[in-house]
Amino acid sequence: MLPKVVRFYQMRMLPRRTMATENEMGIRERYQYLRRMQPRYAHADRAAKKQLLDEMKAYTGLHRKSLIRRLKGDLHYTVRGGKRPRVYGAEVDAALAVIWEALDYVCAERLQPNLVSTGLLLAHHGELPWSPQLEGQLDMISIATVRRHLPRRPEAQRRRQPQPPPNRHQQQIPAYRMPRDIAEPGHFELDLVHHCGDVTVGEYVYTLQMIDVATGWSCRRAILGRSYVVVADALAYLFQRLPFPMVELHPDNGSEFLNAHLLSFLQHELPALALSRSRPGHPNDNRLVEEKNGSLVRHYLGTRRLDTVTQTRYLNTLYARMDDYHNFIQPVMKQIDKQWVAATAERPGYLKRFHDTPRPPLQRLCPLQSRDSPQCQALLAQREQFNPLLIRRALYHDLEHLFTYPNATPGHVEDVFQTLADPERFPDARLALGPVDTVDKPNLGLPTVPTASTTTQTIPIGKEKATLE
Repeated sequence: MLPKVVRFYQMRMLPRRTMATENEMGIRERYQYLRRMQPRYAHADRAAKKQLLDEMKAYTGLHRKSLIRRLKGDLHYTVRGGKRPRVYGAEVDAALAVIWEALDYVCAERLQPNLVSTGLLLAHHGELPWSPQLEGQLDMISIATVRRHLPRRPEAQRRRQPQPPPNRHQQQIPAYRMPRDIAEPGHFELDLVHHCGDVTVGEYVYTLQMIDVATGWSCRRAILGRSYVVVADALAYLFQRLPFPMVELHPDNGSEFLNAHLLSFLQHELPALALSRSRPGHPNDNRLVEEKNGSLVRHYLGTRRLDTVTQTRYLNTLYARMDDYHNFIQPVMKQIDKQWVAATAERPGYLKRFHDTPRPPLQRLCPLQSRDSPQCQALLAQREQFNPLLIRRALYHDLEHLFTYPNATPGHVEDVFQTLADPERFPDARLALGPVDTVDKPNLGLPTVPTASTTTQTIPIGKEKATLE
């Protein structure tokens, strides 16, 4: 099948009478019909105009807005004067072909501004005949005209480059989409959110987020960079905060997840953990966490750049409060079915989705674990201690304080070990980083925050509790 643009221009070159089928009106017939309907439409009331528009739409196939514009104007059909003369001849076509090849068949948007400069360079080396007339035409030609005059792209350039073969970690881990009707908690989708701002230069903060498929339970942690050390530390911290055991971890195909160090760490920490991954090029395989990346991370942080130890540590104190707010208080919807609704005369076809009654993840978890279990009772009692309004107000207040912290100073190396929840877990890495003189000495205390709502926060570090100030 020809490309859409080629088919469009071929259709424009066809005679009008050959474009219409036997049951369609030609242009002259359509104008004649509308001229007869114009007086009726002009003297009709609102309800009658609606009926007339429905009738004219059915007969002509035109859109209602197009019909209204035509009925308000002059309906005398004038034949197009004639075909426009050809402005650019064979000399321009030949020059375009040579310049396009020299620039490795770039798109017309990149080709058009560089036609003259590249043509002069090729002419200097004897690859292209040059004249002042050709230079003037190449300087005047538009992007759309360049696109029309380019020859057919060579076959070798039209082929898509084959995808690289899966590495050994991808070969060992099954790839699929986890079903939405999983009833057992513990099947988590995993992803990273970049906080790089407008540029991806240097190290910056990421948010590692996990979403449980069955309950919608979410947890997240900020990391500085995406090395094995910070990713493993974040996962170990989040695993300890879960009120139910991990069953399956489902990341995408990023190298921060599929590498020998992290896979060995997961096998050592959770030997029974099942690993799966999304299929390459199928972001909808991680549809839950992809949606929460927007509603639970971008909604609060936007697209600003975060790249310091101070910002990372302070953001993690907010994430601890955010976990409680969204898991104990905020209701979430879960899709239970979807069906295709066929098109009608009034509207096109669409996909209709059905959701269950919105409930907080905690209320989804307790029925799956027996509501009378001691753990569930403890979580429900903990929920009674939360004031939703105060938590929300404190969360947005502290977000404004986070945004007052300056970004990293150029040339200054941030010590990622100051962002770890359990730095003692990685003594070998800390020893290797020690000789670097430009790295600050570790300081496990949270930077001083002059706000009453965030002066102290207790979070687990390894098997102990530590108060961060």
